[in-house]
Amino acid sequence: MTDSQNDFRRAWNRLTAKGEMCGSQSAGSFVPAGVRKNVREPGPLYHGTKADLKPGDLIMPGYPSNYGSGQKANFVYVTALKQGAALAAELAKGDGPGRVYIVDPTGPLEDDPNVTDQKFPGNPTRSYRTREPLRITGEISDWEKLDPEVLEKIRRKMKEAALAGIEAINE
Repeated sequence: MTDSQNDFRRAWNRLTAKGEMCGSQSAGSFVPAGVRKNVREPGPLYHGTKADLKPGDLIMPGYPSNYGSGQKANFVYVTALKQGAALAAELAKGDGPGRVYIVDPTGPLEDDPNVTDQKFPGNPTRSYRTREPLRITGEISDWEKLDPEVLEKIRRKMKEAALAGIEAINE
């Protein structure tokens, strides 16, 4: 396991073990400090979803989010960690199996403020967002599924956050 994978696992274990998913902050209280713009990530980059897509298809902002209340997403998200995309695939709304795609961004990336700074110093999850489409270049099937109990705990925390009005940073 690489250092970045270990960093992600430690951060994720801390998040899920202590029940810190989405924090105890009010919906508008988290202000990212120092989100990097125009990030260069060597890749490969992954996107997790339940959508059945093919190479060449585009994932674009402007559609309902896979999470929370389903508000229109101003960004699409990628991660350089396969297990991060696997988690997103398992948590995404929709029917059918989770899918993890290899993607190429068509525009600039910035750090994902939903998981950086106050929640995880730096960007150990190597998670990013963009206002431009992602182009599907392939699909991977060798991703590890989460333990059902852990997945249920995360879903409960996400539901609690949504009921409290806490949504992903979308601006």
